[in-house]
Amino acid sequence: MNILLGVSSGIAIYKAVDLVSKMRKQGWNIQIIMTENAAKLVNPIVFSAVGDCKVYTDTYEIEAGWIIHTELSKWADVLLVAPATANTIAKLANGIADNLLTTTALAFAKDKRIIVPTMNTRMYENELTLENIEKMRQHGWHVLEPESGHLACGDVGKGRYPENEKIIEFLKIIMSEKLLKNKKVLVTAGPTQEELDPVRYISNHSSGKMGYAIAQAAKRFGAEVCLVTGPTCLTFPYFVDEVVLVRSAKQMYDTVLEKKEDYDILIMCAAVADYAPKMVSKEKIKKTNDNLTIELEKTPDILYSIGMSKRERQFVVGFAAETENVVENAFEKLRRKNADLIVANDARLAMGSDTNSVYLIFKNKAMVQLDGTKEEIAEELLKRICKELS
Repeated sequence: MNILLGVSSGIAIYKAVDLVSKMRKQGWNIQIIMTENAAKLVNPIVFSAVGDCKVYTDTYEIEAGWIIHTELSKWADVLLVAPATANTIAKLANGIADNLLTTTALAFAKDKRIIVPTMNTRMYENELTLENIEKMRQHGWHVLEPESGHLACGDVGKGRYPENEKIIEFLKIIMSEKLLKNKKVLVTAGPTQEELDPVRYISNHSSGKMGYAIAQAAKRFGAEVCLVTGPTCLTFPYFVDEVVLVRSAKQMYDTVLEKKEDYDILIMCAAVADYAPKMVSKEKIKKTNDNLTIELEKTPDILYSIGMSKRERQFVVGFAAETENVVENAFEKLRRKNADLIVANDARLAMGSDTNSVYLIFKNKAMVQLDGTKEEIAEELLKRICKELS
């Protein structure tokens, strides 16, 4: 992917250096245009070194055989302006082309144009700025709204530069093929915690990374996404439509059963506890004996319940975390739970890891092995589901 980054002279420009570093780590091709005032705040050499790329600042710079603004506009797949100051936004919104960035933007004929407004909150909330931003939306620009919080000037309010991870994800959403457009996807993720007393619970080693990656990938592919998650240490996936935080298997069961009719694809990735304490102590259990016996009872079976009650054209995916006979146990789970697809893996290798090796096991007894990062596996899983639904 070829990304042309436009950098204007907001005080958040120092964060744009880190953005370039993160884009380079994604393996994207980068070229950068800095406004004259931006180059006064951070030397273009810094951006060039971090991005291992060319940085342009002068409309009249001579590049052999190039008219710079037109060639850059043709080269790029995406034009991203971050930070975008009120002044630059005003120029872009009104077709003013008085520097290399605005001239190139005017020549950029593709629809993948993004601005990240960043400025003092009073400047952002000024009706002229808001009108200019809305005008850009109407002309096909994608706008990543600024955050609210403490600003560099000491004010508190909206206008803060977003996290660069959020900008990266916004780029991925803009660029991804909308394979799941008009589809609704519900994903469960993470472990559940089954309370024993006020300070203890029974749980497992699930990190939630696989489920979060699936929810994020589904959003990239254009779906409306609901993530039902047990307790994790992860940041919620950016731009997902709804996140429901639950703790116990019963809470997850109730949430999924309440919502399931509204969704086309149900992906049960959570590592739900199979058993929970039959009695929960109201007080902390004291260490008074050498041994403690806890009576457990089965928790509700979420996958079985939705598999047996799924409506026509509703696609149900389960996960099988095994430690032996991975494929055989997964086939049996597929049959028993009436799922359309089971994703099977070795729990000892998968839980907590950023990578995974899984088997996709379908109702027609077809089987596909996938290896890679959980992000890569999530995207390939959803592509395979799209093929099944087509």
